[in-house]
Amino acid sequence: MPRILIVDDEPSILSVLGTLLKAQSHEVTPARSGEAALNLLKTQSFDLMISDIRMGSMDGMQLLQHVRRAHPGLAVIMLTAFGTVDTAVEAMKEGAFDYVTKPFKVDELLITVQRALQYQNLVSENQALKEELAGRYQFENIVSESPGMRKVCEMIERVAPTDTTVLVLGESGTGKELVAKAIHAHSTRKLQNFLPINCAALPEPLLESEMFGHAKGAFTGASSHKVGLFEAANGGTIFLDEIGSMPLSIQAKLLRVLQDKEIRRVGSNENVPINVRVLAATNDRLENLIAQGKFREDLFYRFSVITIEIPPLRARPEDILPLIKHILRRELGKDKPLPVLAPEAQRILETYTWPGNVRELENAIRHALTFAGSNEITKEVLPAKVVDACASGKGGAAPVASEDFRGKSLKAFLRTKEQEYLLQIINSMGGDKEKAAKALHISLATLYRKIPANE
Repeated sequence: MPRILIVDDEPSILSVLGTLLKAQSHEVTPARSGEAALNLLKTQSFDLMISDIRMGSMDGMQLLQHVRRAHPGLAVIMLTAFGTVDTAVEAMKEGAFDYVTKPFKVDELLITVQRALQYQNLVSENQALKEELAGRYQFENIVSESPGMRKVCEMIERVAPTDTTVLVLGESGTGKELVAKAIHAHSTRKLQNFLPINCAALPEPLLESEMFGHAKGAFTGASSHKVGLFEAANGGTIFLDEIGSMPLSIQAKLLRVLQDKEIRRVGSNENVPINVRVLAATNDRLENLIAQGKFREDLFYRFSVITIEIPPLRARPEDILPLIKHILRRELGKDKPLPVLAPEAQRILETYTWPGNVRELENAIRHALTFAGSNEITKEVLPAKVVDACASGKGGAAPVASEDFRGKSLKAFLRTKEQEYLLQIINSMGGDKEKAAKALHISLATLYRKIPANE
């Protein structure tokens, strides 16, 4: 329930506002002076303050200045008599969210309160995101034992300080948003907003409104102006996930935004300048969508100046055990001891192909922690799907070698194990050796040279 502080030296105004806002399920606290309001702010937290400008010894402008210094994230709405609008405008320059003239219209007041609370929620979420970005998305928290992920981290480090548009490629579950957040966290915009939007999650009209905002009356239900994510992210970064799902009509408008650095709200004729870095991600091959007429080629070239491709987990087995340790530490906290990984459980986790990538591995570890009865993760507490796939030889489980290597050289042992792994990757690619070679970051000729002749 949002908590609202009302400050006015007229008891009738406090009574009316309190009744209106309580009817909207808000918790209301009244204060009859600026001094009383400051005392309340010392011991209580509020989501919004509504203050009259003309009061006794401390007027609303003085109160606003105190609040801006001590509580810079608190949204403030100023109440002003019709003849002092200039003072209210000055208050907005000092940091007030908006103003309402007295005598006020109930609908206007409630809409302004709703907008202010939405703004406050956005500020709170963004602050939480900044704190998350300050820790979780540092390079040391991106598991990169494999050459493929080390290359990803090198790319992040190089592109982050620039304002270049970046396209992040990768299968579902590989961590594309993680990479986008890491780019933002290491950029010059890191103290500003990072706002993500999933282009596949909203129908076309809602997606356009969410991205660019809309004017009052633009369509049925548009009872007030709405600020879109591009405006809200001004000075920061916007992340367009699953950009391959974006409708063609919005692609054209996005291209114009990237070219002109300005947006136009739905139903408005006014262009609004913006300063936003755009990052995008997709698990589709945009070249294929272009050939099908589903994605604009000119927009593709706008995004593909710099691409970062995240390899699937099956192509970087070196990262599996470090990822497991990282996930366990994140789930259990820094103080609890990590459970022991039983040898059979470790073999299964290392040899499964993880079609759902890191997201599936995270779910598997959470499953294991839920059912582990002791400080050990065994085969029995792993998801049945993973265990069964390895037992049947499907899903990438490399067969346990039955050959006795006693008396044979290390070179012979490593050669056999290498062939087993290569066959595992080929099997996970449905027998497509060209795809397997790309996943392994070797040439097709090298792959043919390394695998057994009858394969």
